[in-house]
Amino acid sequence: MQRLWLIFTQTVTVLLAIFFVVSTLRPELLPWTPRGKLATIREAVKTDGQDALNLGSFHTAAELSMPSVVNIFTSKEVRVPSHPFMDDPVFQQFFGNRFSPRTERSSSLGSGVIVSPEGYILTNHHVVEAASEIQVALMDGRKAEARLIGSDPESDLAVLKIKLGNLPTITFGDSKQARVGDIVLAIGNPFGVGQTVTMGIIGALGRSQVGINTYENFIQTDAAINPGNSGGALTDTAGNLIGINTAIYSRSGGSLGIGFAIPGDVAKQIMQQIIETGSVTRGWLGVSMQDITPELAESLNLNSTDGTLIAGVLKNGPADDAGIKPGDVLVAVNNESISNASEMLNRVAALPPGKVAVLSVFRNGAQLDIQVQIGKRPG
Repeated sequence: MQRLWLIFTQTVTVLLAIFFVVSTLRPELLPWTPRGKLATIREAVKTDGQDALNLGSFHTAAELSMPSVVNIFTSKEVRVPSHPFMDDPVFQQFFGNRFSPRTERSSSLGSGVIVSPEGYILTNHHVVEAASEIQVALMDGRKAEARLIGSDPESDLAVLKIKLGNLPTITFGDSKQARVGDIVLAIGNPFGVGQTVTMGIIGALGRSQVGINTYENFIQTDAAINPGNSGGALTDTAGNLIGINTAIYSRSGGSLGIGFAIPGDVAKQIMQQIIETGSVTRGWLGVSMQDITPELAESLNLNSTDGTLIAGVLKNGPADDAGIKPGDVLVAVNNESISNASEMLNRVAALPPGKVAVLSVFRNGAQLDIQVQIGKRPG
């Protein structure tokens, strides 16, 4: 009897120990553990295909413009210099020509925009610069070799052409109607991850003196633009093209909220010239210019810093032939005022060579209107 009682007490002790361990570590395994009630959830009621995701959405603009934005892959041959020790005969005896100059291939990527059913694509000059091979990948999976029609380093624009049918083309918007604060979408292939859409607003218009191109008249936006976005589309909320994404201001290589795009009307004008003639023709005065600082305005007895100081005049150039002199302050072109040297450069460049323009200048405290026959800017 004592033995049976010992077995019974040991069994109860083991069961109590197991119960204690289970109730402490895995209480949900016990059948009488209280269960939580089903959560009560609320779902939005859809009406006519609209829901909360569509409120303020720009998916329609993205759907219209994304198919016309392409990924551009380029490759070029890069000559690798020889090892500095290759001129040593002893080094050559042991290693031969292993470190002789050789040619390697490097690749890069960017974006572009299909602007016509004939296969013309707008992109940046720096995307295709010195490329020996250019391949274009469409959103629908098709790929094609692209031919460079022409490029313009001074505006950082280039035109490509592909031979494919049924191409999705983008619609040009009116970039001149853009206003600071307008919502815009940036479409491209950042870092090669695939086509991406980012959203922001226009932070500034007519941004110049950035130091990127010779001719600068950028749309500034905080829509995220990263490496690989170059040449992609900047669109309005209707999906219309208003700019070609070109550059970012960055210390790290990533977007810091300051991106620059070439206005669509400027890109279209340059594209048409490249398609028609293979190059871009610009107006030219033959002068060097300088922005007017407050100190300079005070020394010249000027009421404001608007305009640009003619610092030098090329002999026998268009301005010299017309009587423009160093020290003149140019304030208007064809009765349209200018604020700085960059604006004057863009204004004159847009004039066709051979056309007579009226330049308004201040000289010795008096304003003079001088007629100048615009020349052709040298290459």
